[in-house]
Amino acid sequence: MAQPKQQYGGQAVIEGVMFGGRHVTVTAVRRKDHTIEFLEEPKAAHNRLQNLKKLPFIRGIIGIIEASAIGSKHLNFAAERYDVYPGEEAASTEQGSKLTMILGVAVVGVLSLIIGKILFTAIPAFLATYFDQWIKSFFFRSLIEGVIKTFLLLIYIYSISLTPLVKRLFQYHGAEHKVINAFEAGAELTVENVGKFSRLHYRCGSSFIIFTVIVGVVLYSFFPYSTVWERVGERILLIPVVIGIAYEILRFTNSLRDIPVLRYLGYPGLWLQKLTTKEPDHEQIEVAIASFLKMKELDEKLAKNLTQERPLIHQIG
Repeated sequence: MAQPKQQYGGQAVIEGVMFGGRHVTVTAVRRKDHTIEFLEEPKAAHNRLQNLKKLPFIRGIIGIIEASAIGSKHLNFAAERYDVYPGEEAASTEQGSKLTMILGVAVVGVLSLIIGKILFTAIPAFLATYFDQWIKSFFFRSLIEGVIKTFLLLIYIYSISLTPLVKRLFQYHGAEHKVINAFEAGAELTVENVGKFSRLHYRCGSSFIIFTVIVGVVLYSFFPYSTVWERVGERILLIPVVIGIAYEILRFTNSLRDIPVLRYLGYPGLWLQKLTTKEPDHEQIEVAIASFLKMKELDEKLAKNLTQERPLIHQIG
């Protein structure tokens, strides 16, 4: 089935989902009284930025920086609103739970990708150096480093997924994917219809993370080193290159997902998503649908106003 020309993306937040279109981002959050509250934000127009996002290998880095800037505001909104009744302030005793949720978002989304990438690059490089005395091939050294990195990543994801709040975050992550899959299949966005679709998606940030590991294994093998500090330094300096290549691979595997045999190229990312997503309940799917429909409505309105050269900001809300 042909995919829609406009491809939308999303992100799980605390007790809600954020979806982004071409001109607007919308977050829907389920509050204590079971109502749904929205945050609607128009995207600022930056022509130079848009031009850079058209360049292969550069667009991945630009996209991540932009998504981090946008996503942080929506994450803060969700953290402030999900656990309070209208007019009520969040209790200070719950701040620890919120922090746990935000750590979970670091895996599901891209808010802390740069910091996380540095940590998950430097630590495996240090640990892998222990094996260098027995292995002379830089490729196999890099392969061991990749195995260690994957192992640490899986332990981290599994550990935080054991907490009830992060489990709910992963359920909203699954709801986000189900809505996108249903939309791309041309299905009516009802709770019953959306619930039938997969919670896995080829364009997920979790898939991107695993592709950075695979790209790193190959790329790092071309850069010899003589000390552990040189090794770590090279890895950190190459992070933008790894991100740029991994993003292109993510786009490539997404374009092949409907082609038999070739669709399996994207399976490593889907396997990781089995940890970073959980099956959502009906209320969580309802929130994801509400967020997506609100985003799509506003995005189309803003696109129409843009062609008519009318101000965009006044059309929000």
